[in-house]
Amino acid sequence: MDKRKILVVDDESRMRKLVRDFLVKSGYDVMEAGDGEAALDLFYAHKDIALIVLDVMMPKIDGWQVCREIRSSSKVPIIMLTARTDEQDELQGFQLGVDEYISKPFSPKILVARIEAILRRTSQMEENELLSCGGIQIDKAAHQVLIDGRPVELSYKEFELLAYFVENRGIALSREKILNNVWNYDYFGDARTIDTHVKKLRSKLGEKGDLIKTIWGMGYKLEADK
Repeated sequence: MDKRKILVVDDESRMRKLVRDFLVKSGYDVMEAGDGEAALDLFYAHKDIALIVLDVMMPKIDGWQVCREIRSSSKVPIIMLTARTDEQDELQGFQLGVDEYISKPFSPKILVARIEAILRRTSQMEENELLSCGGIQIDKAAHQVLIDGRPVELSYKEFELLAYFVENRGIALSREKILNNVWNYDYFGDARTIDTHVKKLRSKLGEKGDLIKTIWGMGYKLEADK
């Protein structure tokens, strides 16, 4: 099995070496960058980077800008390192899509543990991005649906609704539960909107539309073999 690749970005060479040594000892392949510009060059050159450890204060391009640039095209996990303990910095990091925020000085062992936890979570999420049952295949990351290998065009809510049915196949789902999970809790519309979307979804799925069963007086259930 190939080693997972970590990009460590910090303008302090001693800090990079410290983090690198612990990561290498833990079985990771490590790349280093001493400034934000070099970090972006490496990121775009290597599509298999599993996680980025990113310092905030750096020359040329700071960590915030690097994070913005990466987040415009990638969901790769990012752990932000900073010598500052300002709450606003931490809030800004999370608003930019940072996965973890660690203040210096820190324990390298704790950093490695955080990295391992994030990568485990990311692996589980990637596995959950692909769903299939009864000839229906859903790629949540690509927002694509295949029926017996043929692509089907769905609206955003039709896609979310189908994914929710497949994730909960064999389970009777009330209209209220579907509203709460697909339209979210802040939706106060009429539950009949679900019936309209289910009707359109069944039509687009063709014969597979029959897998979505109506449970009278309650809601719906998708019945399909794995």
